[in-house]
Amino acid sequence: MSRQGEAAQVEISLPAGGMVSGLLDAPPGAQACYVFAHGAGAGMAHGFMEQIASGLAQRAIAVLRFQFPYMQQGSKRPDSAAVAQAAVRAAVRTAAHELAGLPLFAGGKSYGGRMTSQAQAAEPLENVRGLVFIGFPLHPAGKPAIARADHLAQVDVPMLFLQGTRDALADFDLIAAVTAKLGRRATLHAIEGADHSFNVLVRSGRTDAAVREELLDAMARWMRA
Repeated sequence: MSRQGEAAQVEISLPAGGMVSGLLDAPPGAQACYVFAHGAGAGMAHGFMEQIASGLAQRAIAVLRFQFPYMQQGSKRPDSAAVAQAAVRAAVRTAAHELAGLPLFAGGKSYGGRMTSQAQAAEPLENVRGLVFIGFPLHPAGKPAIARADHLAQVDVPMLFLQGTRDALADFDLIAAVTAKLGRRATLHAIEGADHSFNVLVRSGRTDAAVREELLDAMARWMRA
């Protein structure tokens, strides 16, 4: 396992051929592993991704970040759902190989979380015990709707939704209704005053760093449970 604070580079083989890069934070004594997919606009090395991975490692949760193929190729256009889901499956298989025996969880930031849930809904991800969404993108900004959540009815593992109450891509009343309908499979953790990037207004009296700590504590606690 890598030393705390040091991510190891890994290569992830894709089923259709080729490879994507990954970063594995695996602290000594890790109690679980989170396969962490990036959002649509920034890759696995983005500052937010790094902060979450590092923070989870400090809480004894290993993290495998990985690039979707379009990001690996330097494109700005996200992959098709089929290609993205195949990458998620490949990353999960790599995590299971690298950290055999650890409980596995999967999910991601925004787009990455939705591609993970679509993969799980289509065919369960092997050995994955639950999904963790960091800002599930329920709808485009300014266009409240719930159609993007329809597939969640086919997800048969526990799900944790970490959602800011000012998230422009997930009207909070709508995401609350979606998770309530999913019943005991879904846990909604509201981050008061946070937007889709989990930033807060100065007048809120909170800091972005405090929000990240809340996120990290909630994730680690839920995965251990």
